[in-house]
Amino acid sequence: MAAAVNNRRKTETSELIFRIVAYFFLIVFAILCVYPLIYALSSAFSSGSAVDQGKVILWPVEVQGAAFLAVLKDNLFWVNYSNTLFVTFFGTVWALGYSILGAYALSKKRLLGRHGWNFFLVFTMWFSAGIIPQYQNYMNTVSIFNGIGITDLKWTIVLAMGMNATNIILLRNSFEGVPAEIEEAARIDGATEMQILTKVYLPMSKATIATVALFFGISRWNGYFWAFKVIGNTQTYSWPVQVYIRNYIEEWTTLTGGGAGDTTWVHDYSATSVVYSMVICAVIPILAIYPFIQKYFAKGVNMGGVKE
Repeated sequence: MAAAVNNRRKTETSELIFRIVAYFFLIVFAILCVYPLIYALSSAFSSGSAVDQGKVILWPVEVQGAAFLAVLKDNLFWVNYSNTLFVTFFGTVWALGYSILGAYALSKKRLLGRHGWNFFLVFTMWFSAGIIPQYQNYMNTVSIFNGIGITDLKWTIVLAMGMNATNIILLRNSFEGVPAEIEEAARIDGATEMQILTKVYLPMSKATIATVALFFGISRWNGYFWAFKVIGNTQTYSWPVQVYIRNYIEEWTTLTGGGAGDTTWVHDYSATSVVYSMVICAVIPILAIYPFIQKYFAKGVNMGGVKE
């Protein structure tokens, strides 16, 4: 009896130590994740001289809103901001739409050559053609769009950059988890293939669909590299906001010699504080939407990522 009590005490002590260590690292990790956002917000509301001289560490120094006012008055920033909203919304809808259709087809055992199609899908995760062929593919797409009268390069980002094998696999696995008996009952009732997809599979896979939609939305919102390479300097009015911010940083650091302490733009704010203000404005939509989708996140990944 005494030995059992001692073992229980040892187990409880080891579990307590594990929890303390786990919570410690969790708190440290959370601070590391949150601090950049806090620093950006503090720098955005601090004076230009305080930001350039490195006085801002955690809280705002010499609080003012001149940098935010400069961003609010920057019409091109808001034009590019609307471009990002456009690309994110239509790009997510487009990518999610045909990903759902592809995943639904690949989840069916009656699909001819199903194992081969699934292999080719996974193969793209192991090996890719490379950056240069991908760039040439996008440029060919631009040429095709120009040939049919679509000259706005935002549509290239929307239509040509939606494929993601991981998201299709998550959706496929989620669809495979729907009981076959429910589909058979729907067929007996006379449901068409599209009705089965929209009335049976989609409602029963809402968590995974919300998760994949979040993945697509964030990738479109944060997209910079390919947007810049495809659009370049030919259509600055079609830039997403991330390209505009990057161009703003390069422009002002070039004009001021590239020194972080020499970025004073006018008397009461600097280009550095303006950049942080732009960054804060750029992350607001994601911060606003994420809490509503967060409840689906863990459930969606587990449903789509685990195949029984």
